[in-house]
Amino acid sequence: MKVSIITVVFNGAEHIRDCIESILNQTYNDIEYIVVDGGSTDGTIELVRSYGTKIARFVSEPDKGLYDAMNKGIQMATGEVIGLLNADDFYRHNQVIEHMVTTFERTGSDAVYGDMIYVDRTDIQKLKRYWRSGWYHENAFLWGWMPGHLSFFAKRWLYEQHGLFRLDMKSAADYELLLRFIHKNKAKLAYMDEVTIVMRAGGISNSSLKNRLRANREDRIAWELNGLTPYFFTLWLKPLRKLRQYITKPPALPGTTIK
Repeated sequence: MKVSIITVVFNGAEHIRDCIESILNQTYNDIEYIVVDGGSTDGTIELVRSYGTKIARFVSEPDKGLYDAMNKGIQMATGEVIGLLNADDFYRHNQVIEHMVTTFERTGSDAVYGDMIYVDRTDIQKLKRYWRSGWYHENAFLWGWMPGHLSFFAKRWLYEQHGLFRLDMKSAADYELLLRFIHKNKAKLAYMDEVTIVMRAGGISNSSLKNRLRANREDRIAWELNGLTPYFFTLWLKPLRKLRQYITKPPALPGTTIK
């Protein structure tokens, strides 16, 4: 099973090496790694090019933002499965892709997802949040659930049949896509009960109350765009579910500690 991993970046030289190395060090061999750059000026382009043919596809050109760059990468991908990993982030261990492929093969699922942790941008041993996605059940989206978006690996045909990320949303395009794939079109899911992604804190949808309120409005629009109706409490449960992410801790990897 060929897996395409896509990294989008703009002026990410500070951290992208961690991202790249976490992919190249995976034990699973059949990986097509694609990097989409938005025209960086901080040395990112030179750093990426230094990896040569270890990166299967590399394009650097202006884009219309994060989701436009993701869509470009998805359209270039030739793998049966597609995953996304942002330039600031990295896989927690070197068997993430191997475990994911095993889960696909064992379950026959359309998509596989896992858990994520958020860490301090400068001290990656300092835990900020633990996003335990948990097991999916039918209509879970109505109860404010969504999987960790970067922990989500999907068969390529899902994008081909149900579409790419919308470009008219600032912070909820990932939520809208997952809602469309899973709740509306009933993609068959499988859960990897482990932390797969380490994210450096600082996502655009959670950085301020103003952005949180905007994200909540966009979440409502996501339901409307798909001809769906949430419960009256759905869109308030979604941010409330995140509260426990700040007080729980993930299982430690052998030989590691996290504060």
